[in-house]
Amino acid sequence: MPAMPSGIPACPDTSRRHRLADMIPGADTIRVSLTDPAQVWPHPHTIVQDEAGRSMELGRTTSRVAARWILRVWPDEDWTCPHTFRLADATLTRSDSIAAERGR
Repeated sequence: MPAMPSGIPACPDTSRRHRLADMIPGADTIRVSLTDPAQVWPHPHTIVQDEAGRSMELGRTTSRVAARWILRVWPDEDWTCPHTFRLADATLTRSDSIAAERGR
């Protein structure tokens, strides 16, 4: 999988990334995990935010499509922890890494 100079894996298929951005207009990041609070078993879950960091509501189908697309593009990631996909540069980062950077 190609990586950016920072070592963060980049999305190999830019046309699909653009379709995902078209599906969720105004989205900046998509946080994906397998811990949907409404489910007892592992289940794809997303939290979408705009550029200002405000959460955006998604329909159930759109939420699942986005989560499954991201999970399938990066199957080798450790999905026991949440990851954040940035639509602007098509990169995926562990969400705990992002939180650590903001705390600096």
